Amino acid sequence: MSLAEKIDMQRVPQHIAIIMDGNGRWAKERNLDRSQGHRKGLDVVHEITNDAADLGVKCLTLYAFSTENWNRPQEEVNALMALVVYGIERETPGMIANGVRLSVIGDTSRMPIDVQQRLQRCIEETSGGTRITLNLALSYSARWEITHIAQTLAREACEGKIKPEDIDEKLFASHLTTAHLNDPDLLIRTGGELRISNFLLWQLSYAEFYFTDEYWPDFNKESLCKAIISYQNRERRFGKTSEQVKNNK
Repeated sequence: MSLAEKIDMQRVPQHIAIIMDGNGRWAKERNLDRSQGHRKGLDVVHEITNDAADLGVKCLTLYAFSTENWNRPQEEVNALMALVVYGIERETPGMIANGVRLSVIGDTSRMPIDVQQRLQRCIEETSGGTRITLNLALSYSARWEITHIAQTLAREACEGKIKPEDIDEKLFASHLTTAHLNDPDLLIRTGGELRISNFLLWQLSYAEFYFTDEYWPDFNKESLCKAIISYQNRERRFGKTSEQVKNNK
């Protein structure tokens, strides 16, 4: 029996978030330039998106470029921006054909204009996709997102549009960059690191975490299946007792 056959298709996580770590180290161990690791990682994005859709996942959020990544050497940043453009141009036709809808979260205003324009074009051209949403976190960090929401709500309060006491979890969540999506059920991080690195701090409050030593360029369908099986072997209580969870079934 394959790993995919061991998955309970009735309990597949509907939204998976992934921190794609290890591209650079994968390349270094092979005496390759870091950019080649990122390019290989792009190929894995293509494969995992389709694998996730085949397994019934409805949304895949990938941490592609953090606000902290702007501090990397300029040569690497330029290479990553070029890779974004290359990836969009290469993948858009296939995304349309395979029912993949592109969504982007983050402070994309910091990105080059041509990258912004190509992203928007791809978002528009894939808007009819219903098989899976590929949500890219670009120039994103959770602290940036939370700070931005706090500023927005403070401004609305000063303008008399809302009262301070109106601010609750529901109102705050409606301003999230992911307000159009359900919160992730499962977070996967590759590369062996055991942290979430300023990623979706609000949205991951009740997600299950799965860490693997595999570098992102080595991650494949079998790796994804292992993560999903691990997820399905856990009891998600959301603050309740095991007895309460069982009685609700």
